[in-house]
Amino acid sequence: MKKTICIILATVFTVLLGVSGYFIFDYYTEAEKQTQMYDSLVQIVEDSESKAVEPIKYSEDKTILPELTELYQQNSDLVGWICIEDTKINYPVMQTVETSNYYLRRGFDKKYTVYGCPYVQEDCDVSKPSDNVVIYGHHMNNGTMFADLEKFKNEEFWQEHKIIDFNTLTEKNKYEVLAVFKTAVYTDSSDSFKYYRFTDAQSPEEFKSYVDKCKELSLYDTGVSAEYGDKLITLSTCEYSRTNGSLVVVAKKVTESGGANASANDGATEIPS
Repeated sequence: MKKTICIILATVFTVLLGVSGYFIFDYYTEAEKQTQMYDSLVQIVEDSESKAVEPIKYSEDKTILPELTELYQQNSDLVGWICIEDTKINYPVMQTVETSNYYLRRGFDKKYTVYGCPYVQEDCDVSKPSDNVVIYGHHMNNGTMFADLEKFKNEEFWQEHKIIDFNTLTEKNKYEVLAVFKTAVYTDSSDSFKYYRFTDAQSPEEFKSYVDKCKELSLYDTGVSAEYGDKLITLSTCEYSRTNGSLVVVAKKVTESGGANASANDGATEIPS
């Protein structure tokens, strides 16, 4: 009887070990696959600087930035590119207006992956732009996607990295960090700040209320504020010090460059929407 029990236990242990091994192998395989895909996209963006790219008309008076042209041709859900120096955050940013959270579990290639791809909340207008463009990214254990937003918890890191680059399809933009905070989400608790509900201010007072709340919750004083008429981005990822926690970095647009749009409209190729 004891021998039979030992055999059963050994069998169960072997099966569990095999299943665990499979999931571990699958995890690292997927991690490598996603890393290679996004590295290749970064290379496309970088290579665009050294080769001639035929301008593509995005609207009647604007063309797509040369460095984003090939990516847009691959996937027209692309709305921009985000990059933060000395982090792994260097990714395309997607949006599907009619489908919320589409890229929560899909990569740039639209295939299923737990890594997802940074994406803009569906009710934000990147082109207009909205007063506040909310961008989500996963906090992956291997440090990819928006995991490196964690670095902004450290005031010394912020001191050296106050600027975030977020280029839309047609403009190169820089944003200065205004506030960094943690909050609970998807709950009615008193310490929950539903920052994702603010996209466009109906009044100067509403805009001020949002900025004041961000500043109040901020882990440190950046000395930066914003006024009605300024444009913001709000970067959001999971934060694990509490249940349903989010780490949020809010930044204000400080520069804008039209890129090639001042003169590249002539001869541009139209892409059907």
